[in-house]
Amino acid sequence: MKLSVNKDKFLKAIQKVINIIGSRSTLPVLSNVLLEAEDNKLTLTTTDLEIRITTQVDASIARPGKTTVPAKKLYALVSKFIGEEVCLDCNDNHHIEIDCGTSKFKLLGLAADDFPIPVEFILQRQIKLNESDLRKMLDQISYAVSLDDTRKVLHGILWSVKENTVTAVATDGKRLALVERVPDYFNGTEGDTIIPLKAANEIKRLLDGEGVVNLEIGEKQACFKTDTVNLTTKLIEGNYPNYRQVIPASFSKVINVPTVPLLAKLELVSLALSDSSSYIILSFNEDKINLQASSSNIGEGNDYLDIEYKDNKIDISFNPTFLADPLKHSDSDKIKLKINDGFSPVAIEGGEGFMYVIMPMRNR
Repeated sequence: MKLSVNKDKFLKAIQKVINIIGSRSTLPVLSNVLLEAEDNKLTLTTTDLEIRITTQVDASIARPGKTTVPAKKLYALVSKFIGEEVCLDCNDNHHIEIDCGTSKFKLLGLAADDFPIPVEFILQRQIKLNESDLRKMLDQISYAVSLDDTRKVLHGILWSVKENTVTAVATDGKRLALVERVPDYFNGTEGDTIIPLKAANEIKRLLDGEGVVNLEIGEKQACFKTDTVNLTTKLIEGNYPNYRQVIPASFSKVINVPTVPLLAKLELVSLALSDSSSYIILSFNEDKINLQASSSNIGEGNDYLDIEYKDNKIDISFNPTFLADPLKHSDSDKIKLKINDGFSPVAIEGGEGFMYVIMPMRNR
């Protein structure tokens, strides 16, 4: 294999695939990036056996071939190179010479035959979404995924397709975040899929344009394809809890609240709290939300926010982090707080198809 490639484009390609490389791989080849040179394209692939990421960059191919080289070392070199073109020349022993400007290096690679091959993919359904829509959907709910719960299914995001609507759900058992969209295109069978949080975070990181994402879902894998990158992930097996049961059928009170001011007051008053198990009290009374927090070793904080509210006084205690999370990820100027009383689940709605359900805390 022998080729030359633009340094900046090469660096961006490496950045797309390097994030899943772990520091403690059981197989040495999993620390490497697979390089395949053919038809004036250099294809880069990495995998951790759960996720596989592939991207391409234009290159001038003098001799086609393939090899694998240490991914993090390659990234470190290319990011420090001074020059416009990077030249790669790999021999039969998979020792690869790398030149750029006045710099010359040799990296010891491993045979491409040692790199894991893709698992057979049998397509069940296909969905197309705008990149910005998918990025927003993942951003609005991914923080609610649990990694502590013993139930493996809660370690991922539910991706449900029914009646031409995509519903994405994340929950940790104490709160639930949900967002719905009508896809640009759908084909195949309806059904549920659980995508691991790590894969969802990688997709969110990789989506940086306004193109279309082609999501292909199989029985045990899902593949996200854009114009610049393909990511394939194993799915989490099991049945996701019936999230609809968590959402109250109706609410007696709907309160419109400005998003940014509420978040600012919430973060300010929360400074009086000492740990994450503490709670903040929201009191709804006479066109105001009063926010109150106190702790035995710090002190107390109080503030209020003017709203339209004429109903009976209600006090509700929340985990301040759980209450702040949907506000931080909302792109809506106002949210709707839907309440029945101080002890039942509270819903927050804001933006297109977004709902967040949170359980009030029981004051000790």
